[in-house]
Amino acid sequence: MEIGQKVRFLNEVGGGTISGFQGKDIVLVEDEDGFDIPMLRSQVVVIETNANNFEHKKTTGKPVASQVVSEKSHVSATVEQKKESSFRFLEDGAIDDPADREVTFHPKAVERKGGDTMNVHLAFIPENVRELTQTRFETYLINDSNYFLHAVVATAENAAWHLMWEGTIEPNTKILLNIFERNELPQMERMSVQLHAWKVDKPFVMKSAVSTILRIDSVKFYKLHVFQTSPFFREPALIYDVVSHDEVTEADEEQDLADVIEEMTEQQRKAEIEAKKQAKAQYKREVAERDPRYSKPKRTLGDDVIEVDLHISALLDNTNGLSNSVLLNTQLTEFRTIMERNKANKGQKIVFIHGKGEGVLREAIIKELRHRYRNCEYQDASFREYGFGATLVIVH
Repeated sequence: MEIGQKVRFLNEVGGGTISGFQGKDIVLVEDEDGFDIPMLRSQVVVIETNANNFEHKKTTGKPVASQVVSEKSHVSATVEQKKESSFRFLEDGAIDDPADREVTFHPKAVERKGGDTMNVHLAFIPENVRELTQTRFETYLINDSNYFLHAVVATAENAAWHLMWEGTIEPNTKILLNIFERNELPQMERMSVQLHAWKVDKPFVMKSAVSTILRIDSVKFYKLHVFQTSPFFREPALIYDVVSHDEVTEADEEQDLADVIEEMTEQQRKAEIEAKKQAKAQYKREVAERDPRYSKPKRTLGDDVIEVDLHISALLDNTNGLSNSVLLNTQLTEFRTIMERNKANKGQKIVFIHGKGEGVLREAIIKELRHRYRNCEYQDASFREYGFGATLVIVH
């Protein structure tokens, strides 16, 4: 290919004249409006005419130096003439410069393998990573997919939202949204990202519209290790996923829920600690009251039978915040106090009223009698008087 040859495009409508080259693979093709269009060599085919539309004859040998100089001079003069002739004077005296005309040519988007799965990221890069306490930060939106994206990015201030950036981002590209100072970090803590995806001039799989709110942790901007290497930048970056493998990241809702759970857990923890303190204090008071030296006298029946009511309502005035295990230990403490006081009184009869219930307290009393008070005999108390809710103990 040579400057001045007429060419046409293989995969595009149109063509023009070669006006220059960029590197080994890019051909600059001047169209009829005077615009230079960069095209790949593989996408251009030569029409066998020269700049003057005469038949282009291929040479079989190498041209002599004078011919090369002459041809270059001729081509340069032709290009300059075309540049000068591309300017026109309008009726009002203004100059019509092709450089001022709207660009109507847009090369097709380059797609990559595996790019039909949407991956969109929000990235923050410090201008000077060594001066995190003073540097400014750049905000980027990364479109790591084969889709065009129309994006709207906004930040929150109290209940109001402020537009940061709105526009279209091409496939497999990134775009700078803004640059902000460190004192603007509080305004970046909640960011809204809305996306709509499509492809141009080809069929595509429809993607759901995205609307999500990200919570940006401002504390991370003070930590060097959170800025990591990535395939998108040469500099270390802090990257948040907006869409990952077609799945929208609901970071804000998850974080809000985590905050609520953490707050509830903290309140519950404090309540449990307070309840335990109260239960411990109550338990100490009850133990002191049940000490054989201070224990309240129990009702004595005929034949010197002692009746002990182990119902929790008879032992404690208030059971709020006490667990079942604390309540059971309180009842067993009362049982042990009475047994310790009377274990040396042979022939002493004691009726422990524990109630029927699920039988947990009765089983615990029988276990105590079998292991700790083996010299005592026990049986069900009078059914007529207590039903199945009492145990008679006889000290031997």
